Amino acid sequence: MLLDTHVWIWAAADVPRRLGAKTRRLLDKAARQGALFVSPVSAFEITALAAAGRLMLSQPAERWIAESIDRAALRVLDLGVAAAVDAGAILADALSDPIDRLLVATARNEQIPLVTRDAKILDYARRTRAVRVVDASE
Repeated sequence: MLLDTHVWIWAAADVPRRLGAKTRRLLDKAARQGALFVSPVSAFEITALAAAGRLMLSQPAERWIAESIDRAALRVLDLGVAAAVDAGAILADALSDPIDRLLVATARNEQIPLVTRDAKILDYARRTRAVRVVDASE
């Protein structure tokens, strides 16, 4: 399961009210199986949000990212050329945020679900059936 950036932040910060009970169970199971993934684009997004003052972390972003990956035994997926090309082919009309397009394409190329509460991604997945998603609110 690939974690959307906000799901990674909420899971690392242990904010259970942001994640539904079903999602928490799925995340726990995936963690036990070594099947929880994050993307380097999420590391970029976390760092950019912290640098802009839009995300307050308890420590510098680089350290927070490293420690949260280590603590939760997350696996970092490479952003391969195939996923980058796939993301570029997703029209901005369908998903305006380039980070969202990269995450969707990565999940699709890795054939794993993307865990998100992002309404635009959830709507895109429903309309296109092009990517498997887990609605993190459930």
